[in-house]
Amino acid sequence: MLKLGEKGAIIQRDNRTYAVAPHIPCGVVTPALLRKLADVAEKYQAMALKITGATRLAIVGIKEEDIDKIWADLGMLPGRAVGLCIRSIRSCPGTTFCKLGQQDAMGVGLKMDSLYHGMELPGKCKMAVSGCQINCSESSVRDIGLIGKTNGWTLVVGGNVGAEPRLAQELIAGLNDSQVLEAVEKVVACYKQNAKKGERIGKTIDRLGLDLFKNAVSSLKSAA
Repeated sequence: MLKLGEKGAIIQRDNRTYAVAPHIPCGVVTPALLRKLADVAEKYQAMALKITGATRLAIVGIKEEDIDKIWADLGMLPGRAVGLCIRSIRSCPGTTFCKLGQQDAMGVGLKMDSLYHGMELPGKCKMAVSGCQINCSESSVRDIGLIGKTNGWTLVVGGNVGAEPRLAQELIAGLNDSQVLEAVEKVVACYKQNAKKGERIGKTIDRLGLDLFKNAVSSLKSAA
């Protein structure tokens, strides 16, 4: 039998009710999905629907005995909100909708979501894709961040928020879509191989140096 955490259920402040947050890749929803979420929330008398920092819609204040029925009605997978894994991939509208976009943040973000959401790693990891330097997805405070510029993507690593916030550091710049996806793959592999359990990318950089990750993507410089 699955534990509540494996069902994507998170105990709330009252220690009686739970929240679930279905996975919504890059926060893109349809009117039909919004209606389904609202119908389920009303059916099980949820206390609230909350847009999360990971651009999901959490159904908050539900009873433990309703959790399995809610997932069955939704027909969706849980978003990974806890655990040592890649928890979320945030994306701004990029060139899909925004007149300021320099790169296809939505397309690259959705591709990264399909590749990485929920992937188990030594520590928790968050990703973000921003289509321009305004940085609406806050790529500069994510473990792995992409920032779109006129000459291509800039990849930054090691950022995080929390009790000890830190800015990510630039790793490589001027990459096209396929190159930046390859660079992210190399960074994830390098982190997986070298990090200690519970250690985020920024702490790995503190311990082993940024050159560890720069060397991992060095083969892409000649192609950029």
